[in-house]
Amino acid sequence: MRLTAFTDFGLRALMRLAGEPERLFTTEEIAAEYAISRHHLVKVVRDLAAAGFIETRRGTGGGFRLARPANEISLGEVVRALESRAALVECFRPDGGQCALSPDCRLKGHLARAGDAFLRSLDAIPLSDCAVTSIPCRLKTAVPA
Repeated sequence: MRLTAFTDFGLRALMRLAGEPERLFTTEEIAAEYAISRHHLVKVVRDLAAAGFIETRRGTGGGFRLARPANEISLGEVVRALESRAALVECFRPDGGQCALSPDCRLKGHLARAGDAFLRSLDAIPLSDCAVTSIPCRLKTAVPA
C-alpha cells in the first residue's frame, strides 16, 4: 500500500499533536517543523477537523489540537478518512474507472482483501503509540534540491 502525501502530512500532524495534547499548534509551526508546504497542510487540517480528529480555534492565539484523546484514535480510522478520495486501483474508483478487464477481473477481490487487512492492522494501533514530542533538528530545515 502506498499512502498519499496528504495522508502522510495528516498522520505527521496528528502524531505531533498527540505528543502535546493540551497545546494549540498552528499550521505554520507544524509545516516548519516537518519542512512541508503550509498551503497543503491547511487543506489537511481542514479535513482532519471535518473528520472530528482535531478541533480548531480561529483568531489571535488560535490553532488546533486533538479533539479526543490520542489513545481513542486509531491509525486505521485516520487513513480511511484521509484516503477516501484515493482509490487503490482504478477499478475501485466510484465511477469504476477505465479498466478494460472489468467485469471479469479476478484481481480486484484480492486487492480489496489486502487493503482491508492493511487497514485492520492499522485499526489496532492507537495514535498515542506514535506520539512525537519534538522534531529532530535535521527535519526542521528543508534539504536543498
